[in-house]
Amino acid sequence: MRKVTAGLFYSVDGVVESPNLWQFDSFDEELGAGMHQMMVRVETGLLGRVGYEQWASYWPSAADDADFGEFINKLPKFVASRTLSGELEWQNSRLMDAPLEEFVAGLREGDGGEIAVFASISLTRQLLFAGLLDTLMLMVHPVIAGSGRKLFEGGDPVTRLELQDSERTSKGNMILSYGVRPGA
Repeated sequence: MRKVTAGLFYSVDGVVESPNLWQFDSFDEELGAGMHQMMVRVETGLLGRVGYEQWASYWPSAADDADFGEFINKLPKFVASRTLSGELEWQNSRLMDAPLEEFVAGLREGDGGEIAVFASISLTRQLLFAGLLDTLMLMVHPVIAGSGRKLFEGGDPVTRLELQDSERTSKGNMILSYGVRPGA
């Protein structure tokens, strides 16, 4: 069975939205190495509509991070959307042809490397609470963002997580990898 992972830049106050506004000065070599390790394991990407539209307008011509740009452009990507239709313009991108949970459950049963959620708070939440997310990696930056969308909200179901790995980086980030605890 294939693993489904999600990794999010995360402020100390829980903000995950628009990390480009608050994480730039604490991004370090260890975070870069962690992203590289992820890139070699991932063979399929999942995006929501908003993340797809943002990334599709940026990554095909981005020159500032050639390694990630090459990786994400070549990667097969599936997009969950209720409003997009037809062929998608970004190379190797297709709309999911079934509801998210059903589609991802089917992908998990197939052969191949890891499946990663990119640029989507909503998809990450939905897959986590549906029991379809195997690893949630939070890259906690030493910053209070102050505003922006958070990953967890009041009223979320109690969900037990198990710490799989942790690392402190040279600039004070914490890379925390969690799995959903069996039976939780």
